[in-house]
Amino acid sequence: METINAESIDRDFIQAVEKESGQYISHCYQCGNCTAGCPLNFVYDIPVHQIMRLVQVGQKEKVLRSHAIWLCATCETCTTRCPCEVDVARVMDVLRIMARREGTVSEEGVQAFYDAFLDSVKSHGRLYELGVIMKYNLHTKRPFTDAELGPKLLGKGKIHFVPKNIKGARAVKEIFGRFAKKRGS
Repeated sequence: METINAESIDRDFIQAVEKESGQYISHCYQCGNCTAGCPLNFVYDIPVHQIMRLVQVGQKEKVLRSHAIWLCATCETCTTRCPCEVDVARVMDVLRIMARREGTVSEEGVQAFYDAFLDSVKSHGRLYELGVIMKYNLHTKRPFTDAELGPKLLGKGKIHFVPKNIKGARAVKEIFGRFAKKRGS
């Protein structure tokens, strides 16, 4: 890892991550258990323990532009293995939220999936699989990806042409509305 100079430390970033995650980032002493246990570490551009170190030294741009925060499956293996009881998975969640707020999402396909998923839950109170798949594939400009699976899934009743709303779908929509209002959008 490169040398960090004092001028490049974003102390506001460190405080924001700690406040939003409820975690004391300074408690991490770089044992590497999070990285060793991570089942997706092989695809990360920056290993988990190094993400934590970059947060500790306030390297906001490098962290928020990393692919690792978007490829994290939030399986919580890192959190479970942490001897300092830092909820590393929660920190990764917060970093994704911050990256979206800053407009620095490095994995557009992942963002497209999150957006399609959340829109489905907001509209129907639950996941409408076919709608998510179609919206995601159109957004990523691959409209026929996995199209051959459709008939098989339909035949087995795994996906439906028409979304099924849950009782209380309006209440779920109201939760999204309160969140948007609180966020100021």
